[in-house]
Amino acid sequence: MTSQDKSKQNKSGNSDDMVFVALGGVGEIGMNLGLYGLGSGKKRTWLAVDMGVSFAKENLPGIDAILPDISFLVENRKSLAGIVITHAHEDHFGALFDLWPQLKAPVIMSPFAAALLQAKKAGERGAPEIPITVVEQGGRHKIGPFEIEYVPMSHSIPEPNAVAIRSSAGLVVHSGDWKLDQHPVVGLPTDEARLEALGDEGVLALVCDSTNAIRDGVSPSEADVAVTLTDLIGKAKQRIIVTAFASNVARIRSVAEAARAADRSVVLVGRAMRRAVDVATEIGYLDGLPPFLDQDAFSSLPRNQVVALMTGSQ
Repeated sequence: MTSQDKSKQNKSGNSDDMVFVALGGVGEIGMNLGLYGLGSGKKRTWLAVDMGVSFAKENLPGIDAILPDISFLVENRKSLAGIVITHAHEDHFGALFDLWPQLKAPVIMSPFAAALLQAKKAGERGAPEIPITVVEQGGRHKIGPFEIEYVPMSHSIPEPNAVAIRSSAGLVVHSGDWKLDQHPVVGLPTDEARLEALGDEGVLALVCDSTNAIRDGVSPSEADVAVTLTDLIGKAKQRIIVTAFASNVARIRSVAEAARAADRSVVLVGRAMRRAVDVATEIGYLDGLPPFLDQDAFSSLPRNQVVALMTGSQ
């Protein structure tokens, strides 16, 4: 784009400049919050992508969660067109209940993310009622001067998305967290054909900060993990305990299928795990599996007939 092109005005009176500002999540785990601004100066309109938390380490006693600094957004909240959530991990949408009341902007997310947010709200006293616009993977939605498209990706949670952001400035792609897995067990694989088509369309910038993206090698498919779990659980003689992120519904399904093959019952330990299973069951990601038991059943089942599934893998 030439300097003359950039100076052209669109219908809203803004120039076609696009800027990116990271308020969190770059080069760190957690607090993901990226801003895309269209226009110039005080006429710039903003789109926020994700609003996550970071969890405090042992060097911060008494601190449970760390939130991104949104003072800039609060000052410019009238220019905030909306908030787009790429997926429902806490480091990408966990700050919504705390920060949304200061912004009150429209929020867009996928069906699974919306259902998980609603389930979280039921367990958090005083959580605000956030109006959500649900957009399916592959769908598009117009928000202010932006049009967003959810592009299916693979990750350790259902319905992760890259966000293709179209505006008068052109096309920008925000990757979200991703993995190139054509057999993710639950949900859609990364839509490589759509990503290629976006590249052919012409992308001004790809913004990507996915965890471990620059590490050498290839991550195994979730389907490969499922085969290994089936082998390990089938050979075990006594009780089995599996830890995983509660949001990793594909891993939950892999464990449940391996347990069924070994004639074992799956016992859920922890509120977050039960909440994730309930949401995934409601949406249909755990169809066809035997019922998951609550943790009270753990002590009453024979040792060779139980698999306990709990959070705490980090």
